[in-house]
Amino acid sequence: MNSPVITAGTKDSVVDIATKMKEHSIGSVIITENEKPVGIVTEWDVVSNVVAKNLEPSSISAVKVMQPIHTVEAEESITEAARLLRKNNIKRLGVVYKDRLAGIISTSDVIAVTPELVDVVSEKAGIIRGEIGRPTSSVSGYCDECGEWSDMLMFSEGTFTCEVCRGS
Repeated sequence: MNSPVITAGTKDSVVDIATKMKEHSIGSVIITENEKPVGIVTEWDVVSNVVAKNLEPSSISAVKVMQPIHTVEAEESITEAARLLRKNNIKRLGVVYKDRLAGIISTSDVIAVTPELVDVVSEKAGIIRGEIGRPTSSVSGYCDECGEWSDMLMFSEGTFTCEVCRGS
């Protein structure tokens, strides 16, 4: 999660928001009202809703270009954050703690802390597609049957199973 979060009000102009993005080298600003997150303005929103329409950025307020902000509670797992990002087809989530905006988490943040998971999923997909010639007996990952980690997964009948579930 990135914190502190750079915010703007609903009445702030697109110029004000773009200036904050430039000053802080960020790609989005959370829009708040009474200290509660109500929306998000991203670089894409500025480009597609203002620049591409040849509108005057100083005359457009945040509320006219913002998208709804989806949030996750700070106590939730990284897996839950990843699920919400994918389910809502978004790149950023506000992180809320005790009804207050505590940070923002992005898809790149999730990937940065879970590279091993990405490797395992990629390897599993490659084996299923037959792209990886490595013997399946040496695959590491989570067993599709019991959910436990194993360094000796075997692929059979569409699933990866550990030695315990295979009865070995």
